[in-house]
Amino acid sequence: MACNFTIPVGANISGHYVYEFEIDKAFFDLFEESEIKEGKLKAIVNVDRESSHTEISIMITGEVRISCDRCLDEFDHPVDCSNRLIVRYGFERDESDPDIITLSWEENELDLKQYFYEFIHLSLPIRRTHPDDANGNSTCNPVMLEKLRKHLVHDEAGLNPGWEGLRKLMNEN
Repeated sequence: MACNFTIPVGANISGHYVYEFEIDKAFFDLFEESEIKEGKLKAIVNVDRESSHTEISIMITGEVRISCDRCLDEFDHPVDCSNRLIVRYGFERDESDPDIITLSWEENELDLKQYFYEFIHLSLPIRRTHPDDANGNSTCNPVMLEKLRKHLVHDEAGLNPGWEGLRKLMNEN
């Protein structure tokens, strides 16, 4: 199934336009190496075209299914991000600046698929763990947490220094 995430562009069309896109499992299937395999999101794209450039504001909201770094179970994580792109026109395409895209005068469409993908991933926290419940307790898989506790290695002086990072992780529960 082909997913269309393009918007019309052109230096000779001025005005304000709004586009909406649904992002789901089919979207993430387009990216074989994606750590996100499914999600349900909506992207709202506001486009303000002027004769010299186009400003694009992208708001993405919804949730994605990701793996927990602690217990490895999957969970739904909310996504709520806003990003901005500037499109200008020139003789050849240039995307070396992450915020400014230069399109050739002949281009009439801009595919936002890669931008959506990157914005969603950049909105995720570095450390991805299940959220705590209302009482501040971990909602991670208790069986996996118990297995982690059993594999802590102790030496005569206490905890093996090689496992210090795991001990810190376990104490955050």
